[in-house]
Amino acid sequence: MGMHDDVVKALGVAITKTLDDLKQNLAKIRTGRANAAMLDSVRVDNYGTPTPLNQCAALGVPEPRLITVKPWDKGIIKEIEKAIRDANLGLNPMNDGEIIRVPIPALTEERRKDIAKQVKAKGEEHKVAIRNERREANEKLKELLKLKSITEDENKRANEKVQKETDAGVKTVEDLVVKKEKEVLEV
Repeated sequence: MGMHDDVVKALGVAITKTLDDLKQNLAKIRTGRANAAMLDSVRVDNYGTPTPLNQCAALGVPEPRLITVKPWDKGIIKEIEKAIRDANLGLNPMNDGEIIRVPIPALTEERRKDIAKQVKAKGEEHKVAIRNERREANEKLKELLKLKSITEDENKRANEKVQKETDAGVKTVEDLVVKKEKEVLEV
């Protein structure tokens, strides 16, 4: 394995990180469907300690428009309910003493279009990041060539691999964005 392979490998790692970041970003974007990840940002006052919701309750999605939250300690059911209400997610939780039901309201068409625009923008940001990673990889290869650490042939092959990795990364971004847009626009 030559130095040029290290550059290509490092690019692959960088692109994977960028794609993981996009997936996390998209998971937090609300659709009209219930999704437990919508509550990832909720912090519960667990006897004085702000605790992520998923660390003090079991979350379920029994129906497309409902999230259930079953606290492991019934003593903090009111705190959990308050935390969900105060998280500015536009959700109105109700508890029956055992379980908290969080109905997911339908989105208006205007709201769905706004969210779809956010999804597209996130995709664009991540495509730019991937292209920047490509540029850095190509600059490293140029540097190696200048220092005669790699041959013209190795440089050419590595450049082709860099382009292939970049194209695959950008394609994955596009696929993720299209899939999320569909979820958002679906009534």
